[in-house]
Amino acid sequence: MPRKLSHYDHAGKARMVDVSDKSVTRREAEASAFVALKPAVLKALPKNPKGDPLEVARLAGIMAAKQTSNLIPMCHPLPLAHVEVNMRLCENGVSVASKVTTTASTGVEMEALVAASVAALTVYDMCKALDKGIEIREIVLERKSGGKSGDYARPRRKS
Repeated sequence: MPRKLSHYDHAGKARMVDVSDKSVTRREAEASAFVALKPAVLKALPKNPKGDPLEVARLAGIMAAKQTSNLIPMCHPLPLAHVEVNMRLCENGVSVASKVTTTASTGVEMEALVAASVAALTVYDMCKALDKGIEIREIVLERKSGGKSGDYARPRRKS
């Protein structure tokens, strides 16, 4: 039997899911994004007059995770126990990884995805003066644990 979309009622109207009967458990989610940058932009990162783009982006991702329920209409406000955003320079851009933890009655997948997305957008904002063609790619949920639906891990791509 196919699963139903939980954010719709029997009449097809959007609704916030009632999580009041769900168990409060430890829940964790990880997400990632990639910002493709040209070599000239990568070379200029340490000299950015706006500051260290990767540190600004890391902080923006943390702040964004805490605002998820204000951005995504059906998300529940959650007490976040921990938000971690890491930025890593790669040969052709910046890899963004986020990890969010809570003890609540619903998961933190959206918080992890928002953290990675906003961190990537902030890299764009900090570097757009050098290249308007910067691309943000592959915003994905990498892993989640806890809750009724169980654990999930994105299958690794074959190289």
